[in-house]
Amino acid sequence: MNTLPPFPLSPNPSPRRGEGRVLATLLVIALSFLSALLPGVAFALPQNAPVPGGVAVIPLESSAAVPRARWGDRQLAVLQHEGRWVALLGIPLSQTPGPLHIKQDNGKTHTIDVQPKEYTTQRLTIRDQRKVTPNPEDLERIAREKLILDALRTRFSNSQPDPDFSLPAQGPLSSRFGLRRIFNDQPRAPHSGLDISVPEGAAITAASDGTVINTGDYFFNGNSVYLDHGQGLITVYMHLSNIEVYEGQKVKRGERLGAAGATGRATGPHLHWGVILNGSSVDPELFLPPHPLPANKD
Repeated sequence: MNTLPPFPLSPNPSPRRGEGRVLATLLVIALSFLSALLPGVAFALPQNAPVPGGVAVIPLESSAAVPRARWGDRQLAVLQHEGRWVALLGIPLSQTPGPLHIKQDNGKTHTIDVQPKEYTTQRLTIRDQRKVTPNPEDLERIAREKLILDALRTRFSNSQPDPDFSLPAQGPLSSRFGLRRIFNDQPRAPHSGLDISVPEGAAITAASDGTVINTGDYFFNGNSVYLDHGQGLITVYMHLSNIEVYEGQKVKRGERLGAAGATGRATGPHLHWGVILNGSSVDPELFLPPHPLPANKD
């Protein structure tokens, strides 16, 4: 946060009471004017990782007003950091390496060179075969739920996000983001979040300030909470045993959302924590402080 330098002490005698009131009023006006000129609140940024499933941090051209940036038809989050505007691009896991072009509202084009990244394979055994090969009734439910989830993923609100996240559960990591998953010897979609191994009933908390935009019980995700942090930055908390918040509720970083469980498609109690940026699932670890996280020894 920027602070103003101290005013120099006056060598003149103290003013009389009436003059003091006038000077105090002028000082308040001056400080208000100067604070309006100072840059806005500076937020910590996610790690810059221009790879499939990563985040590109893009410096923008200087602008007095908040600039806008787009990738195709997707509007990007724009934050102020150390006196500069930056855009955050969530890169889809399916993105082919190569150049991406970001357009700023002033006509400037920014090119991002997406680098290749290989994700390892994970094999899991699911006891409930319906969670691997759903029956026709399940498929109808999944299709209905997909319409809801797709709308949540593409939500864009104008509130200012703070992307400096806290880990929403206390436990070792059991599965990292991007793993190519094979359930019961059948290939399935890559892992779209970070799995944290915690016991049944463990506290699950908000990674940052946000608004609850959805709670529900989904076929694959189980009991889930979706938080909107602003400008297309969404977090999701899956497989909960119970939900303790409601849609429309404002929550603070560290506020309890519910308890860990094994609902939906899960091999045991854990939290699946997902981060969505401009409609793309991205690696949650990029939004955490840069220190190593413990992993299961299994």
